Amino acid sequence: MATLDFKGKNIIWNHHLSVPYHTLDLDEKLSFNKDKADGNLIIEGDNLPALKSLLPQYTGKIKCIYIDPPYNTGEENWIYNDSVNSPLINEWIGKIVDKDDLTRHDKWLTMMTPRLKLLRELLSNDGVIFISIDDNEANNLKCLMNEIYEERNFVAQIIWSRKRGRDNSAKFFSKSHEYIIVYAKNIDVFNLQRLKMDESTELAYKNPDNDDRGTYRALGCWARGTQNGPKYEFTSKEGKVFSERMWLFNKANLERLDNENRLVYVGDKVYRKLFRSEHTGQVPETLWDEVSNAANASDEIKEIFGNQLFDTPKPTPLIKRIVAISTKDNDLILDAFAGSGTTGQAVLQLNEEDKGNRKFIMVQMSENSEKEPNKNICKDITRERIVKVIQNKLTNKGVGFEYKKVGQQIDAETILSGKLPTFEQVAKYVFYLATGQTPKDKDINGKKYLAGKIDHTEVYLLYKQDMEELQQLALTFDWAKEISKGNSNKKIVYAPACFLDDEYMEKFNMKFVSIPYNLFERQK
Repeated sequence: MATLDFKGKNIIWNHHLSVPYHTLDLDEKLSFNKDKADGNLIIEGDNLPALKSLLPQYTGKIKCIYIDPPYNTGEENWIYNDSVNSPLINEWIGKIVDKDDLTRHDKWLTMMTPRLKLLRELLSNDGVIFISIDDNEANNLKCLMNEIYEERNFVAQIIWSRKRGRDNSAKFFSKSHEYIIVYAKNIDVFNLQRLKMDESTELAYKNPDNDDRGTYRALGCWARGTQNGPKYEFTSKEGKVFSERMWLFNKANLERLDNENRLVYVGDKVYRKLFRSEHTGQVPETLWDEVSNAANASDEIKEIFGNQLFDTPKPTPLIKRIVAISTKDNDLILDAFAGSGTTGQAVLQLNEEDKGNRKFIMVQMSENSEKEPNKNICKDITRERIVKVIQNKLTNKGVGFEYKKVGQQIDAETILSGKLPTFEQVAKYVFYLATGQTPKDKDINGKKYLAGKIDHTEVYLLYKQDMEELQQLALTFDWAKEISKGNSNKKIVYAPACFLDDEYMEKFNMKFVSIPYNLFERQK
């Protein structure tokens, strides 16, 4: 398979593994109807540590991901700021990426790579990711996705008509479209929902012969154009002979349709009846010119806030189409570049339309700076939009969300400095690292040092949110003997120290992991 090479690739390719976990701290004041959040979540902070911190709870659980990353037009004033221990990357930090930057494509790919890798881990096996992009990075993005998500999992490159009209000031062509690139996590089990039939399709269903089975469409049974099929002469059950031709069905199936009174004869043509009750919907096309446009998206922002607070919003109908064809029931939808919050609005409104119970997770930075220290897009735009949508656009006001912020790192340096997270926060991380799964809340027990259990494995964390107490904790013979009474399960024990030799570790079916030093090594 062809691969894409770019400056910094060897440095960044596995950077997502070294990104430290952070706490996700609940902000009670900025949450809205928290007791009715039911899984809806807005996260304030850089999406790289935020995505890493979502892994313990959401690995393999997100059904649909939509992202609208910077298009790298050279006019967006985006800055590459990921913390990577490399002289090359350090030269890039804090500088606006403009059109004259000869490494702007390298920087963009370096920024996207760890995020796309973490997003893939969060996707369910039958999940799908949609990425908005334009000509500046479309080709590079597709090549990168072929490497990370595998070329076989490519689904489509959708063309979205983003402009209302023609730009006559354009030098060559009026660029009226963008792309949405679509990849499945696993194409073998992935499936899209069909679209509801539009009015013109509904009107095509008629019942001229008063068939008891209801209205139907008459579809030709013969092969046309480039279509292929078996070639034979056909005689109906009433004895009418149709000359030899290529058919869409083999002879046995055509005779079966005839015996079921599902064929319609018009001159020398044979049609089959497709009843309205059998129509499961329309297959989505790759040209989307009927799901609103960028100007309408701006109008939506003005209507909600009273003025234009965000430069590049996406229209709600566009995101509703994405969510509608990729999710149902209680599915989770993640937007890691949430911007103005269109995804949250789309999920809430679609739920109200089809009685679904989908949940959104949106991640957005504050985007403050020295010039604008008080700027906070996540709090003032993303969050406020969803509050106003619930209050002013939904019939059901009984929905809400939790608002969390990317907090402190959970790593050796932080723990040794005395900034200690709670037992529950560390327990979720160590359980994920040990098993690749999320612990059940009811299994986490700080008094028993239990971080969780799965199948025949139990994960323990000898930890206290107090440095003096933590320094006294160790895996001892008495403790190991006590928890092993009548318990033959495998036990993975995270602790500051271990006072058992290999013989007893084997006897108690235990594995020791040192904290804080080996705290974030994935267990094999």
